[in-house]
Amino acid sequence: MRVPRPLLALSAVLVAAVLVWAVLNLRPAGPGAENPPPTGPASAAPALKPVDWEGGPAYYGRFPATAAAGWTDPSFFPVGVWYESVITQDDVDKDREAGINTYVELTETSDMALIRKNGMFAITGKPIGGYGAETVAWLITDEADMWAGPGDDGWTGNFPGQGPLCVPDDPHKERCGYTVMKTLKDRLPKNDGRPHYANYGKGVMIWQNDRQAGRFVNDYTDLVSLDVYWYTSYYACLDAQNSLKFRAGQCARAANYGLLIDRQRRLDALDGKRQPIYAFVEVGRPAPEDKRPIEPAELKGAVMSSLIHGARGVVYFNHSFGGPCQSQHVLRDACGVRTRPAVIEVNRQIKELAPVLNTQSLAHDFGKGVDTMLKRYGGSYYLFAMPGLDGGPGTRTFTLPPGLPAGQVEVLFENRRVPVSGGSFTDAFATESTYHIYRITP
Repeated sequence: MRVPRPLLALSAVLVAAVLVWAVLNLRPAGPGAENPPPTGPASAAPALKPVDWEGGPAYYGRFPATAAAGWTDPSFFPVGVWYESVITQDDVDKDREAGINTYVELTETSDMALIRKNGMFAITGKPIGGYGAETVAWLITDEADMWAGPGDDGWTGNFPGQGPLCVPDDPHKERCGYTVMKTLKDRLPKNDGRPHYANYGKGVMIWQNDRQAGRFVNDYTDLVSLDVYWYTSYYACLDAQNSLKFRAGQCARAANYGLLIDRQRRLDALDGKRQPIYAFVEVGRPAPEDKRPIEPAELKGAVMSSLIHGARGVVYFNHSFGGPCQSQHVLRDACGVRTRPAVIEVNRQIKELAPVLNTQSLAHDFGKGVDTMLKRYGGSYYLFAMPGLDGGPGTRTFTLPPGLPAGQVEVLFENRRVPVSGGSFTDAFATESTYHIYRITP
């Protein structure tokens, strides 16, 4: 049957309208909400300079192992736990529930097939029996900057506690750290598509100058991290007061975890190439001499400070060697009863905001006393903010970039909105570790 042309034209219009309605109403949900905000016109975007970075998830496309594992996916953000043992399905279930997706070093008894079956990943110091696609990178070693020192002297092959370390032997002037890094890296499988990772400590952060520390950061790794446990470490605070001129009371602050990322980013840029830098945060008392454990709010603040300063992953130190509750599985047993909920909460926020975190940050000065990170994703801007090194609890006023109109900002995960007046808004921070994440939609 032939349909009259006027009816054909009307039908085409109706079909087009239905298609437009469907597209507008079936957009995928954006981070932080069940439905995304409308995408504003590109011409409305203020001219903001991007912050230098390593390339985000695309960086992992350089390595066949991480590319095949899906680490190039903008919705994936590495969240690891240090030196675990994976034996049973219950081990994996507890770790996944806590928001962990990567094991950074494992016991030799760990079941690699179980890790692989559950879609988890591993970064290990050597091939573990049964390893395969789940092993996405190799760990060269831990804290060679501290126990071996900066230098090219000979290495005996010993590790701390096994006897003399460097040749010539002088326990007060260890100078074979570069030899250790090169030797251990050479022992790992070669040209197998896996990047190399190392973790450093107070040597890179406090004791060494830029030239010495820069060699550790730039000469051996494709992924790097640095652990100094500001909230719990008694000796780290003493060293910081002596070498970094920290004031009394300045040590146990969330902002210092961001300072670790800043130090590595500055060193990493010395050779003109950049790599992902991971954060390290304790969940208990890392050393026997530690006076207190980290508090839940402090833990979340330490993680957020690291992210604000450019951390591209998070690793939790899962061991507690001090205090009345000692464990090597804090996030699985009773020793983590206070900190595990905080880890779950902040990891849930990281997972939800991974597409935002995996974009390049934008430079904008929001004023003194506050640490901030600004991102643009899906037509909205995301402002991560918390007190900085020279700030503290109290009220802060944020002036938005010119050309970014907004009547109010949404405070994610807090079920509230803050009005914008004259291009600015004001909000309160209850403690030094308090953070807020704002979504600003033009």
